[in-house]
Amino acid sequence: MKPVEKEAVNTIRALSIDAIEKANSGHPGLPLGAAPMTYKLWAEHLKFNPEQPGWIDRDRFVMSAGHGSSLLYSILHLFGYGVSMKDIESFRQWGSRTPGHPEFKHTPGVETTTGPLGQGVANAVGMAIAEHILSKKFNRKGHELIDHYTYCFHGDGCLMEGISAEACAIAGYLKLGKLIMLYDSNDISLDGPTSLTFTEDIKKRFESCGWHVQTVKDGDDDLDGIGKAIETAKKEKSKPSIIIVKTTIGYGSPNKGGTEKAHGAPLGEKETELTKEFLGMDPKKKFYISKKSKDHFSKLAERSKAGWEKWEKIRKSYEKKYPDLYKELLEFEGLKVPLSINKIIPEFKAGEKLATRVSNHNVMAALGQSIGWLVSLDADLSCSTKAFLKGAGYFDATIQDGRNIRVGVREHAMAAIANGISCHGGLRPTTGTFFSFVDYMRPSVRLAALMGIDPVFIYTHDSVAVGEDGPTHQPVEQLMSVRIIPGLVTIRPGDANEVSEAWKYMLKNKGNPYVLVLSRQDIETLDRKKYAKADGLAKGAYILSDVKKPDVILIATGSEVNLSLKVQDELKKKKIAARVVSMPSFEIFEKQDRKYKDQVLPEGVKKVSVEAGSTFGWQKYTGSDGLNIGIDKFGSSAPGNVVMDKYGFNAEEITKKVVNFLKK
Repeated sequence: MKPVEKEAVNTIRALSIDAIEKANSGHPGLPLGAAPMTYKLWAEHLKFNPEQPGWIDRDRFVMSAGHGSSLLYSILHLFGYGVSMKDIESFRQWGSRTPGHPEFKHTPGVETTTGPLGQGVANAVGMAIAEHILSKKFNRKGHELIDHYTYCFHGDGCLMEGISAEACAIAGYLKLGKLIMLYDSNDISLDGPTSLTFTEDIKKRFESCGWHVQTVKDGDDDLDGIGKAIETAKKEKSKPSIIIVKTTIGYGSPNKGGTEKAHGAPLGEKETELTKEFLGMDPKKKFYISKKSKDHFSKLAERSKAGWEKWEKIRKSYEKKYPDLYKELLEFEGLKVPLSINKIIPEFKAGEKLATRVSNHNVMAALGQSIGWLVSLDADLSCSTKAFLKGAGYFDATIQDGRNIRVGVREHAMAAIANGISCHGGLRPTTGTFFSFVDYMRPSVRLAALMGIDPVFIYTHDSVAVGEDGPTHQPVEQLMSVRIIPGLVTIRPGDANEVSEAWKYMLKNKGNPYVLVLSRQDIETLDRKKYAKADGLAKGAYILSDVKKPDVILIATGSEVNLSLKVQDELKKKKIAARVVSMPSFEIFEKQDRKYKDQVLPEGVKKVSVEAGSTFGWQKYTGSDGLNIGIDKFGSSAPGNVVMDKYGFNAEEITKKVVNFLKK
């Protein structure tokens, strides 16, 4: 290691532990051990421009081991990103740009939100997929506008998580040659040595998944070895690469280094000083960067900008030579919705009986032909969910120019890969599986909401009407469980035309993820000449069928909308006037003003919710004195119509309940 490199690496180490010490919170072991490999990557291999953090052709650097955020912030500061020394000094404090774990859209240079271990690994797979699809679409010989690598830094904990095994198996199968992972292998986790729980042969594991594997035995000092391994990985085009870098957690800490004591708590003032002394740094100077190091990092940052300037020349030439293609690239970057979207999305005929999973398939088929930036992932269920882009081809191990991606029975990785595609930019992903399996995906769905990105998570088989597969596959509590996630918009359409309107809304309103909940069973398409237009979905809830002076308001979603209209007719025979409100989305309804909400759900009128799922939460709209008709127990195995009937979801039973309710 050259003297200037050694000082640069130790500056990263010292800056990181100073931030942790001042915050009295953080993880010093990782930055002390991993500073050499991250420095070498950023100094000589990573393609970036700190003045253009959103540059579409930058290399992506994902810190899956998000607890090592102080290392990332130190690097971003030293390489000239918009992370100031004040930000470093306010690590983990209220309102700072340096939160405890990296947050997407919060700190420049952070490519995705990480912290839950393994998430970043799967996100990186998604980013590599996005790069591949976009490069196939837009690159022309001599004009390679999309040509970058995805690097992922992770540790032992990330590889213990099942999501990383799912994601890495997919990456190997897809032969993602521009995906390179740096594995900080220090043999220590929070509770002690990894030998307590983590003893598999990682080299064999990754080789069996089709990865190129290298090992650097001395990750504490061997910068040349790290550099050569990265260079070799970049030359391997047919396989993703993992570089196992053996490091010492808490390197330089005389009393805590190499043990779990260095992992998740500040070293302490005395130990911090001893560590700096070992590293050859002034133990009394805090947040210190020598002029020599500043100049060194400045030169490295300037060198990185030169790569962007070269690319910019290619971009200008590309714009002149391929103007239509360049215009399309800009549309992909902005996820631009065609002006003709209302003509693209089909309108369904009244009386037509379609499961909303089928009407959704028809909508996606139309969108797939007209919107090139849509991609679809499915978890081995597309023949049943029908949630794929018909005619858009497949991205698989042999054919890699399609936009449908099969991930196998790997729901959690699918969701996180979709998040990675969304974070990369230029594409918008959808996913498809059964609604009961949202529980396998929840951590990634939650992170999508936290990041404010916009995947569309499509779930079919939305209630006990699933039928014979029984309670394991019949969602009950899932609908309310996703509605409570902040920033997530859940839509359960009532018929085929509400599905069409849902897509119009989702395409036009970006900046948050969606959960689209669809039926297995057929639902009659409503006559919109008789009932209100389906575009009321854009308000979240709307008056579908009204009366002059309602005695009661029936609020329903999904397949229960049709059912509620039948109940309305039955109540009319009993001289009871009922308004029917379709409420496909709580979250969209909550965005409306008070006047509109009161118009749809006025005070002083009794309200009944009708939904084949948990009644928890409906009291917000029906009031504490309202009637909530739902299912607050698990389902049963039988034909779907029988289960619905036995659980009281028929016009006769619901009419009885409403009549008795109004008598009180």
